[in-house]
Amino acid sequence: MSKVAVVTGGTRGIGFAITKALVAEGYQVAALYHGNEEAAQKCAAETGAKVFKADVADFAACQAAVTAIESVLGPVSILVNNAGITKDGMLHKMPEDSWHAVIETNLTSCFNMCRAVIAGMRERQFGRIINISSINGQKGQLGQCNYSAAKAGMLGFTRALAQESAAKGVTVNAICPGYIATEMTAAMPQEVLDSIIRQIPAARMGKPEEIADMVVFLASDRASFITGATMTVNGGQYIAA
Repeated sequence: MSKVAVVTGGTRGIGFAITKALVAEGYQVAALYHGNEEAAQKCAAETGAKVFKADVADFAACQAAVTAIESVLGPVSILVNNAGITKDGMLHKMPEDSWHAVIETNLTSCFNMCRAVIAGMRERQFGRIINISSINGQKGQLGQCNYSAAKAGMLGFTRALAQESAAKGVTVNAICPGYIATEMTAAMPQEVLDSIIRQIPAARMGKPEEIADMVVFLASDRASFITGATMTVNGGQYIAA
């Protein structure tokens, strides 16, 4: 039986590309979504993935979602923590709820989902956890104290859980995308997009499929000796030592 993969925020943007790529590799994929029913049904129709509705910021909802997924597809072997939101603003004007919403959806969700699957992975002596962070978690970004903090927190979480899990056959890695061409970036004014591209040595934005390809590799047996790593996929915009 093929391995089961869960992708949070898996029905749109980068998450959709990840879901599609994992299905193409032969995984049984469960794509989690929060509110966009139309996108969820479109994802299911186009990829053949199963879609499950859950608020990944809610611990109990994550436990229930994993229970539901495993009852339909079987034990979860691969978890991709991709769900994320932005609520940008300068810190001196940032409402408290904008801080908490981003931290809970982007960072606490990693704890919630990992907590729901890690015991089973350890028991079965196999697992792949892939956390989708961001270039802005590495370098920071004006107007994104909440987002940058959450994405940086994912990197520390990744390294710690990798050390806890390596001897049990579970790898934990992070991917830091740079600016990727999605519906979100397509909505930006052209002059803003042009200014971003001028900062990228590769002279273009990334494609969602390029992030998905890295996920597929990290989920594979070929990556079994890679854990606690941060993969930067940003066209050279930020080069971490």
